[in-house]
Amino acid sequence: MKTLITGGKVVSMDPAVGDLAHGDVLVTDGVITAVAERIDAPDAEVIDAVDRIVLPGFVDNHRHTWQTAFRGIGADWTFDDYVVAMHGTLKPQYRPEDVYLGNLFGRLEALHSGVTTMLDWFHAARSPEHADAALDGLRSVPGRSIFCYGAGYRTTEVIEAEVRRVRAGVAEDGLVTMALGLRGPGESTMDVVAGDMKLAAELGLRTSVHVDGLSGGRPIAELREHGLLWDTTTFVHANGISDDELRMVAEAGGSVSISPDVEAKMGFGWPETGRVLAAGLRPTLSADDVPSAAGDLFSTMRTAFAAQRGLGGGLKARDLLEFVTVDAAASCGLGAVAGSLTPGKAADIVLLRADDPTVFPVTDPVGTIVSAGHPGLVDTVLVQGRVVKRHGVLLGVDLPALRARLLASRDHIATAAGIPVDGTWRP
Repeated sequence: MKTLITGGKVVSMDPAVGDLAHGDVLVTDGVITAVAERIDAPDAEVIDAVDRIVLPGFVDNHRHTWQTAFRGIGADWTFDDYVVAMHGTLKPQYRPEDVYLGNLFGRLEALHSGVTTMLDWFHAARSPEHADAALDGLRSVPGRSIFCYGAGYRTTEVIEAEVRRVRAGVAEDGLVTMALGLRGPGESTMDVVAGDMKLAAELGLRTSVHVDGLSGGRPIAELREHGLLWDTTTFVHANGISDDELRMVAEAGGSVSISPDVEAKMGFGWPETGRVLAAGLRPTLSADDVPSAAGDLFSTMRTAFAAQRGLGGGLKARDLLEFVTVDAAASCGLGAVAGSLTPGKAADIVLLRADDPTVFPVTDPVGTIVSAGHPGLVDTVLVQGRVVKRHGVLLGVDLPALRARLLASRDHIATAAGIPVDGTWRP
């Protein structure tokens, strides 16, 4: 099966391939097999990319997707408000079906906005049924997803049994794979962290952990001291982490995920993009949660870009695009699969409208994407060669029915929690 994407402005994100003012991309059996100014493939299905920017799909490596039904409710929240509201008030009322709908609709939202790969950092596993529902929600969407099981505060024995149970049902080479969300050094003992890391290594899972140095601790140094600073871990946020600890992460081969909108708004401090770069790391970007911020990576790139440039950093637009493509893919262990239009990689491809009045004329495609891009430009999306969105419409999705189900889920949770859904509630 062949597909030829032809005549587009190609932004490959691969220096060996380069960018093409007018180029073609050939896909064979779900894999990119050629990128060139002109490709002859008379037996291929043709996707006309004239007036389109062709680029690799975005990669979001940290999102709490189960919270989708409460989009926008936390725009004014501090982090303490968020903890009380989402985890203390609303999460206890979530049924498995509510988790399923949040993950399903949230993953569709990400796919709709060009996020072909997404790590779902799931920390609402109140029961095995809740975890299964979250995984089913991801599986119901034709995107590349990583189910990052958040260990939480249950006993180590319970967590280990659950992680093993879920891992047994997740294939290593499918569109939905698995990672482990650690109970970090700020939330548990080092013995617990060591046990979680050992379990992850045994099961072949990468790890992700929320970490900061805002209270004066040195969590990265503590991990290194105990031999637990590995190249398979992504450190989320890292606000206030010292320069020498960031260098430790770089030396170990780890990665850092920055959620600039949430961090700046919730009181974490300025996003650490510049300091992470200075430490020898390539930052990655994530949306985090939609109750407080937008769920697309266009706005995430723009916030990170503006904040760091305002702080005096010399970021360029292409840096931001790398953060959400090649760098984020590498942080998920998918550097050989996703993140660039490289022959041999999976055909996770996005076509953006270049004729839309909000971006026309597109003189510099990369600069346009980072400075003015938005989800409304996402015309076509392919995941592993399969067209999942065409002409601005998700294929095979009954959005009106899903909207009705998500609203009913939100109203049930809110009623059970005793809060209104008119925007007036404050934690």
